[in-house]
Amino acid sequence: MKAIWNGAILAETDQFEKVEGNVYFPPEALHREYFKESSTHTTCPWKGVASYYDLEVDGKVNKDAAWHYPAPKDAAKKIAGFVAFWKGVKIE
Repeated sequence: MKAIWNGAILAETDQFEKVEGNVYFPPEALHREYFKESSTHTTCPWKGVASYYDLEVDGKVNKDAAWHYPAPKDAAKKIAGFVAFWKGVKIE
């Protein structure tokens, strides 16, 4: 699986988790140079508190386009630290 935005491969792996139709990439699959911590947080009733990343590629920013659960609830432990994408990021 690959996550692609603005012509850059953001993450690439053969090992991933699918939850609610989203592909979650393991932390080691990320090309960290494109990720900037965001101050955004949301809460899922069964997964817990999500933290977000802004993506930056060639000077363009995609705000809060990636998220992860640093300390998920027990029901979502398998995606702890894994990252998922939206907002125009292509998963293939």
